Amino acid sequence: MSPEDVHAYCAAKPGAWEDQPWEGDVVFKVGPGERGKIFAFYGDGTRVGVKAATTRDEADEWLVRYPDDARASAYIGRSGWNSLNTGGGIPDDELREAIDTSYELVVAGLPKKLRPGT
Repeated sequence: MSPEDVHAYCAAKPGAWEDQPWEGDVVFKVGPGERGKIFAFYGDGTRVGVKAATTRDEADEWLVRYPDDARASAYIGRSGWNSLNTGGGIPDDELREAIDTSYELVVAGLPKKLRPGT
């Protein structure tokens, strides 16, 4: 996926909005204002950070399948977050699926009244 494709795909999620909490790092959040939660890290445009699973063991499946293009995210990897190369060997449909999974896991963790569409 091109950087523009990833950006547009994340931005199109219901209730998603772009933030830049750290200089040079773009993230996509879901949920209102300060209570919004990050579902995708998209700093330099070559990688996207996603919540790949609820556990590190489950998230490690990406690392096994794509050893050159997936790695545990720094600092938050223990919580099931991975960093995926957007221009490498991971097919576009699987990158979209990873973003979808991340979004769904983060939305499920929001209080029901803060979830999009409720």
